[in-house]
Amino acid sequence: MGSMTLIIGSRHLSSWSLRPWILMRHLEVVFDERVIELDLPDSEANILSYSPSGRLPALQHGDVRVWDSLAICEYFCELTGRGLPTSRAARALARSVTAEMHAGFRTLRKTWPMDTRATGLHTPMSPKLAADIARIEQLWEQCRAAFGAEGPWLFGQYSIADAF
Repeated sequence: MGSMTLIIGSRHLSSWSLRPWILMRHLEVVFDERVIELDLPDSEANILSYSPSGRLPALQHGDVRVWDSLAICEYFCELTGRGLPTSRAARALARSVTAEMHAGFRTLRKTWPMDTRATGLHTPMSPKLAADIARIEQLWEQCRAAFGAEGPWLFGQYSIADAF
């Protein structure tokens, strides 16, 4: 497969970075990892040296550059032939669910940004936040009911949707 480097943001702050990292680890893809701490004065300049969008994660694989978590995960599913369900119907749903997790749930992201080091936080529930949570539960239940009989993951076997 050649040398690969996944450039990620701080693990405690960046769920975006963890998505391809988790998928690649689960698929047992060998890669180097470079972590850029997100809260330092030179963070932006460091990120821009790897990612034209100024966001992480980013992937370097030979001459290939990929700078979006969903695009990186799709790239690895294509590269390894794993990470997506085998049936067309399940793949379509997995891609839809993954895209919704990638781009949706604005209230949840704004209200509960990822910070695994934070303690003692309390955020009141709002109707919009409850709706985001209910939608995630609905998605997970739909995937498990339709395709979960083959194993413990959303589509039975581990997939890109689980990483997201």
